[in-house]
Amino acid sequence: MTETKSTTVEVRLPTRMGYEKVAMSTASAVAKLMGFPEDRVEDLKTAVAEACINAIEHGNRLNEKLSVGVVLSAGPDQLEVKVIDDGKGIKTQPAKPDIDRKMHGEEDPRGMGMFLIQALVDEAEWVPGTDGKSSYVRLVIRLAKGPE
Repeated sequence: MTETKSTTVEVRLPTRMGYEKVAMSTASAVAKLMGFPEDRVEDLKTAVAEACINAIEHGNRLNEKLSVGVVLSAGPDQLEVKVIDDGKGIKTQPAKPDIDRKMHGEEDPRGMGMFLIQALVDEAEWVPGTDGKSSYVRLVIRLAKGPE
């Protein structure tokens, strides 16, 4: 993309496991159009999938009457992705997982999503909803990796 203005793509997903793949594919297509290298596209796909799974499972609590919104905003040098659900959001982030303990079965193998998301993108922010609904996670991945 050579234009300097922002381009926005929006997707609405059913609250059903498996539909995170639609968001992954969409994010991948936008990132490729922007010129992201393949390894960063793969990082983005994994982060978006994790965020969508969290929205489906924890935000919307698997309630199929609700949906998950995904808004991709492509700027000249970064891609911002918001994954929006109808949950309240989180008040505090979980403790950093102990990977060795998880590998040895001493900790639940689940609970790595937020940690993984933060490791894969340049910015990750969890924003609680107002009036107890419509919380979102905001992910930013930059074309040039480096300090903010």
